[in-house]
Amino acid sequence: MTTTYDPDHPAYYDEADLRSELTRVYDLCHGCRLCLSLCPAFPTMFNLIDARDGDVAALSREEQDQVVDECYQCKLCYIKCPYIPPHEWQLDFPRMILRAEAVKNKTGGTLKGKLTTQALARTDLLGKVGTLTAPLTNAMLRTPGSPMRKLIDATVGLASQRILPPYARERFSTWFKKRKARGGVSLGRAEQARAAVFPTCLVEYQNPGIGKDLVKVYERNGVDCELATANGCCGAPWLHSGEFEPFRKQAARNVEALAQIVREGRDIVVPQPTCGYVLKRDYPEYLKTDDARLVAEHTYDASEYLWRLHKGEQTAIDTEFAGEVPDTTAYHAPCHLQAQNIGLRSRDLVKLTGTKVILVQKCSGIDGTWGLRSENYELARKVAKPLAEAIDRSEAEVVVGDCHLANGAIIQETGKIPLHPLQFMARAYGIPEEHD
Repeated sequence: MTTTYDPDHPAYYDEADLRSELTRVYDLCHGCRLCLSLCPAFPTMFNLIDARDGDVAALSREEQDQVVDECYQCKLCYIKCPYIPPHEWQLDFPRMILRAEAVKNKTGGTLKGKLTTQALARTDLLGKVGTLTAPLTNAMLRTPGSPMRKLIDATVGLASQRILPPYARERFSTWFKKRKARGGVSLGRAEQARAAVFPTCLVEYQNPGIGKDLVKVYERNGVDCELATANGCCGAPWLHSGEFEPFRKQAARNVEALAQIVREGRDIVVPQPTCGYVLKRDYPEYLKTDDARLVAEHTYDASEYLWRLHKGEQTAIDTEFAGEVPDTTAYHAPCHLQAQNIGLRSRDLVKLTGTKVILVQKCSGIDGTWGLRSENYELARKVAKPLAEAIDRSEAEVVVGDCHLANGAIIQETGKIPLHPLQFMARAYGIPEEHD
C-alpha cells in the first residue's frame, strides 16, 4: 500500500495498491465522520461500512467506486480534516479520489465517459467556436430537454436538462483590447496596485460582463489593469477527470506567460473560484517548478485582492456608493472559494455598500464539471436543493455569487439570476452595466 498523491510515483497507477489505499483512508474516515454532512460520498461510505459491521475490507470494488463517483471535488473535506499532511496519516481525500479517477482512465473507463471529458475539457476550442457562432450555438443549447440537447446527452454525456450559460458575441479579451486601443482609461484615484486579469474561460467566452465590471471597479480604486496573456482555461476540467498530461501541458503554457507578468510587477487576479484554486494550489503541486510557485504566490481571488487594498496600511478603496444598493442580499459562498482559506472577502465587500447580507453556505452540486455530466445530474440537483431552499428563505432582493457555474445551478433551482460580487460593487458605485 502506497500513500501518494504524485502521478509520477511508480505505484500511482497500480490498481491493487490503490485499492489498499482506499481501504486505509475509508477506515480512517469511518472512525472520524467529521465530514458526514459535506457531500454524498461520505454518507454513502459510512452506510456501506456500517452495513458490514465496520469491516472496511469487506467493501467490494463497485462499492469503493461508488464513493469515488460521488465525490465532486469541492475540497471542503481537506479544510475540515485534522489528518492532512504533515500529519502521519497523510490524508488528502480529494487527491486520493483524483488518483482513483486517473487509474480508472488508465485501465479502461467507458467510451461515453471519455467523450464527456473531451467535450468538457476543451473549453477554449468550444469557446472560440461558440462566440463566433453565438446566435446559432445559443439557440441550439438554450432549451433544456430539446432534441438537440438530448442528442448531445446521448453522445457526449452532457446532461440534457442542465441549464447552460450562453456564449457571448464578443469575448472579454476583444473588449479589453478595443477599450485599451481607444485610450482615455483613467484611474479613479492615484495608482495603488498593478494587476493582470486572468479572466478564465467562463468570463472570456460566456460572461464577459464580469470582467468588464471587475476592470472598472479596479480602476475606480487605483488598480492599473492589464489582460493576462494566458487568458484561456486553467485546465481544471482535465485535472478533475484525472487526465494529468493534458492538464500539465495547459498549466505549463499558462505559467510561462503568467510568471513573466509577475516579474513585470503585476499580481494575477482571478474572478472565478475554481480557477483561482487551480493557480494557487494545483499548479505548484503538479508542475513542481519555481515559476509555478511564483505564480501561486502572486495569484489572488478578485474580491480578495480588493479587500487587501481596503485593509492596507497605505491603500484604501472608495466606500461611497451612490448607485443601486438593495436592502437585502443573499451571498452564496462557493466551495472552491471557501477551500482557498482566505475568508469570505466577497461577502465583506458587499457589506461595505450598506446592504444586509444573508450568508448561504450550501453546495451548488456543480463543482467544476461534475454536475454537468448526465450521470450525476439527479444527484447534483439533490445536493443543490438545500442551497435553493436557503436562498428562497432569505427573501433577499438580490443574489450574489462568485462562481459562474454555481450561479447557473442557482438559476436552475430558483429562477433567480445572481450577480458576481464585482458586478454588485459596480452597480453600487453607479457604474452602468455594459451589454454586448
